[in-house]
Amino acid sequence: MTRGVLLDLAGVIYDSETAIPGGIDALARLRQAGLAIRFVSNTTRSSKQGVLERLEAMGLTVTKADVFTPAHAAREWLLRNGCAPHLLVHPGLAPEFDELPDRDKRAVIVGDAGDAFTYAALNDAFRELSAGAELLALASNRTFRDADGGLSLDAGPFVAALEFASLKRATVLGKPSPAFFLSALASMDCPPDQAIMVGDDAEADIAGALRAGLSAALLVRTGKYRQGDEKRFDPRPTATVADLAAATDWIIARRD
Repeated sequence: MTRGVLLDLAGVIYDSETAIPGGIDALARLRQAGLAIRFVSNTTRSSKQGVLERLEAMGLTVTKADVFTPAHAAREWLLRNGCAPHLLVHPGLAPEFDELPDRDKRAVIVGDAGDAFTYAALNDAFRELSAGAELLALASNRTFRDADGGLSLDAGPFVAALEFASLKRATVLGKPSPAFFLSALASMDCPPDQAIMVGDDAEADIAGALRAGLSAALLVRTGKYRQGDEKRFDPRPTATVADLAAATDWIIARRD
């Protein structure tokens, strides 16, 4: 029995500022079928409010409670562990960490900083780590599909560089961390074995969801998908489909 669906955003619902054809209607069909839905995004270039505004501009009504981002998980981690952040993130994400208490303990927060990934910024982060700070990765994605349609470096390679230099292992807070998927499912009271993930990243979305115990994970051939992705990582997708509309057909047929 399927009760809930987790959906990636970039590459599944939209590319850049444009909705992927058929995606909005597919989302409406999932809701009409009575399925609980949460959006699980590794986006680390804009705040949750920015994500909501983008979806609203596309005609989608989504609340803050519907969207799970690594920045929220990082903020909760900092409060829980009594740490202040040293940010290596995109300027658009920095407001997510406003008004946190100042602490002696530090944690380096790494997201997709874009052009802010300078030598000086990386070296400052390395020195914080050498002085004892923890290393938190908002995501470990290798690449993302950029506005020009090509693939660009995501946060993962820079996290790996800091791990290599500091001899520290990053705590990953976004996908593919099982805790990230399970937190979204808990918010809609849906057990993992009654949930399905839909994403365009075979490693973070698909393999991550299956390792977290979800019943199925569908890889779409939109967004960052490239030919052969379905064979590159284990566990492999339950199915590979054209887009969210085709994934919706699959989910509803399985439920019936």
